Amino acid sequence: MKFWRRYWYLIGGVLFVILAFFMGLWGSEHLPPIQTILIFSWMAMLVHQLEEYAFPGGMPSITNMAAFKEKKAPERYPFNAQQCFICNVFLCYTFYILAICFPNVIWLGASQVLCVLVQLGAHALLINFSLKDFYNPGLGSTIFLQIPVAVYYIYYVVTTMPDKIGQLWIGIPGAFIAMIICFIAPVFIMKNRTNHYPFAEAEMYGYKKEKVLKIWKDSKQSILQKVGIK
Repeated sequence: MKFWRRYWYLIGGVLFVILAFFMGLWGSEHLPPIQTILIFSWMAMLVHQLEEYAFPGGMPSITNMAAFKEKKAPERYPFNAQQCFICNVFLCYTFYILAICFPNVIWLGASQVLCVLVQLGAHALLINFSLKDFYNPGLGSTIFLQIPVAVYYIYYVVTTMPDKIGQLWIGIPGAFIAMIICFIAPVFIMKNRTNHYPFAEAEMYGYKKEKVLKIWKDSKQSILQKVGIK
């Protein structure tokens, strides 16, 4: 479990390769189109996670140091390795796989693919604002993989399942609820400065480490000045 928690996103990358071969050699021709789209959506999420935590990576420091500006324990608060593992593997994988297993439950599939709305808001707006940059790890896969898959899913349902179009609307609140359950709530419920699950140095920093450290040090200095400590 310790190994899985440390390298879950790389294991997810291996899973992506396995799914790519499976879909290319068999799945795309034999699975129902709606199920195929949902599998590609999960594959896009696996790439998204790999981009956030490995290539270029750095999401832990961007989240804790640039966004939350945690001063005392940025390597483990409010975001820590255990939360990250549970959210991205057990909760996220379960949500995506459920939609794949029940492809005709359109509102569930729509909730899955429309999670991109939350991802786009988080990466393109909130995180970029915190980082003061035009890019952050995860934005590329959101724009070039997750959005096209979501658009095609909606197009497919509208053109081939007109009787189920109404379920697409349920996917909008469904996506926000899913993101709260899978990612947002666990972080706030499980946050603890004295936890035993810090991010490893190699996964803590990635994209623009120096810029993240400068934002963090500047914010820390600002706090000290406000309380009269120089």
